[in-house]
Amino acid sequence: MDRETLKKQLLEMMTQQIGLEFPDLKESDDLRVNMGLDSVDMVTLLIEIQSRLGVNIPAPEAANLKTVGDVLDHLERKLQQRQAA
Repeated sequence: MDRETLKKQLLEMMTQQIGLEFPDLKESDDLRVNMGLDSVDMVTLLIEIQSRLGVNIPAPEAANLKTVGDVLDHLERKLQQRQAA
């Protein structure tokens, strides 16, 4: 899956699960500061990501996801690892 498709899916998940729209989503956007996600929003989003994309994101890894770009980088790595297995 290419990065742009992954970004679109992330945006869709955020809109559906959190109920907020982000029309100008940038990879540099901080999930908490710029986007206003709280800890409940983050958990909800991570559960949806794991469910929809079939990747496991343990809490220690999730704690390092600060920006949209961090999430996309992490998902790309996870998806590549899954394909290589």
